[in-house]
Amino acid sequence: MTSLPGRQVQAFLAPGKGQLTVFASEGRRIIGTVVQEKGIIYTVNMLILTKTAEVFSKPSKRKLYEVLRHFNFHPRILFLHKLVLGIETSCDDTAAAVVDETGNVLGEAIHSQTEVHLNCFFISFRTGGIILPVAQQLHRENIQRIVQEALSASNISPSDLSAIATTVKPGLALSLGVGLSFSLKLVDQFRKPFIPIHHMEAHALTIRLTNKVEFPFLVLLISGGHCLLALVRGVSDFLLLGKSLDIAPGDMLDKVARRLSLIKHPECSAMSGGKAIEHLAKQGNKLHFDFKPPMQRAKNCDFSFSGLQHIVDKTIMQKEKEEGIEKGQILSSAADIAAAVQHTIACHIAKRTHRAILFCKQRDLLCQSNAVLVVSGGVASNLYIRKALEIVTDATQCTLLCPPPRLCTDNGIMIAWNGVERLRAGLGILHNTEGIRYEPKYVVPFIIFMQFAFESQSLDFAFICEVFIDILVILEEGLH
Repeated sequence: MTSLPGRQVQAFLAPGKGQLTVFASEGRRIIGTVVQEKGIIYTVNMLILTKTAEVFSKPSKRKLYEVLRHFNFHPRILFLHKLVLGIETSCDDTAAAVVDETGNVLGEAIHSQTEVHLNCFFISFRTGGIILPVAQQLHRENIQRIVQEALSASNISPSDLSAIATTVKPGLALSLGVGLSFSLKLVDQFRKPFIPIHHMEAHALTIRLTNKVEFPFLVLLISGGHCLLALVRGVSDFLLLGKSLDIAPGDMLDKVARRLSLIKHPECSAMSGGKAIEHLAKQGNKLHFDFKPPMQRAKNCDFSFSGLQHIVDKTIMQKEKEEGIEKGQILSSAADIAAAVQHTIACHIAKRTHRAILFCKQRDLLCQSNAVLVVSGGVASNLYIRKALEIVTDATQCTLLCPPPRLCTDNGIMIAWNGVERLRAGLGILHNTEGIRYEPKYVVPFIIFMQFAFESQSLDFAFICEVFIDILVILEEGLH
């Protein structure tokens, strides 16, 4: 009898030698076993051993198959650990991934609509540049292919899955509906449990896929649609400390980029608004414009960006008059404005986060030393904002952790991992999906759209009517 704690595990039958060897890892958990017999390879993961590891020398064939039956072996590749398919369609990315309970990403696929929305002539002010009917149609066209690509890359079939997890809130109604409808068909077809996922919860827990982070920890989620601070006490236990009272930072960056017409800038034409601001800001002087961070006297951890955006819009209008150019042309001071806007947003986010850290430490909600601040969401990839947060965490003896950039934006991996977390904790697992609905964030006031539509001479009446009908559908779905 041999015990090898702390090591990786393997179980294999050496061809022609008739030997089955099992090694135990820390916690008596096997992280990957392979049994090979006459060219047939069996794969098993996450076997929990009830005894210390054993070495069996020259077992009989009967003994071997007794062991295999104990682990529910069959003559094909098996996955005895939990496997979750995650599907994400909350905004403009169609994404899917398969993740196992050890955090291994077995396969993923994603289709981005960014370029399509950048090149469209109609911009929806309420959804950060996403044209809702276009997003819905592209999701419909791509979701089956994306899910199949993720499954194929994983080398598994849907029948091997332990559950299917899908974003159901918050997000764009038309986009969420596509993902939910497709997922429920898979659930019914293959009789799998369904795990509805909160998009922001998935962002918050992604760090536990890439780093060993224990509860509790503080999370800052900053993106184009969200901005919030929360204390994460468990898989579904969140204490909200602060949120944006109006728009999100990514939304503001996108709108400033559009107001500066950065899509016409040769260096920024293929970039999203936030990326364009970050790129151009490197060439500008942040001190040329004095934008004050919002809510400096507010004794809470909330955020606000709409007032700052209004001031920036007025500044841009004034500079256009001074330079004698029309709206839509590139200002000579565009880089300076971009740098000042980015700096002000970074300061605002850093100050509110600092308040949250102090609040949690004063009330012993976080460890006094080695507390963790997790920053996720699309805006978390902005290196200037991240640097401002590093200054805060250094001053408060905290550790700043960010998922890799590709996991900061919307993706199927975070949805699948959230499903794994919930599956292990036994939380929110549905075996009956009757009555399940998505919960959108955006309900677009048609008055704002109609005012914009009739002021725009580039839109014909037929197009206005078509989009107006889609907006009525969104209103109906969002209010029920």
